[in-house]
Amino acid sequence: MKDGNCKAFQEAVDTYLIRHRSILDVLSKFQESSVRVNRAIAKAVTSCGCLSINACRQPTSATMSLAEFRQQVDDHLHGELCESCREVLNTELGASLFYLAALCNLLHFDLDEVLKQEANRINTLGVFNLS
Repeated sequence: MKDGNCKAFQEAVDTYLIRHRSILDVLSKFQESSVRVNRAIAKAVTSCGCLSINACRQPTSATMSLAEFRQQVDDHLHGELCESCREVLNTELGASLFYLAALCNLLHFDLDEVLKQEANRINTLGVFNLS
């Protein structure tokens, strides 16, 4: 992301967020947007069928190296999002980002700084940041 994109996005959100400006509104809209992302993925699987999920236990071993684990771990997704599902998911992810930026605005966080700090945390902790 280019420098300033987060700032410009955050400023646009601040300008256009009028109706749901209360912290309680923003929190609930942020949670709702997350649910809508989940629902869009579920519909891609259950209604459209462009994606399928075949989940099972991840292969692990006490002697397995991190590199070996990374090669064998599966995301459980099969297929590709069709154009329609991709468009819906893109919209829902955008709404989620909108409300994340609104939350940052209300709490006086700079979204770009939050992203930079998280990237630094990930890079500093490396494998100890595994989740």
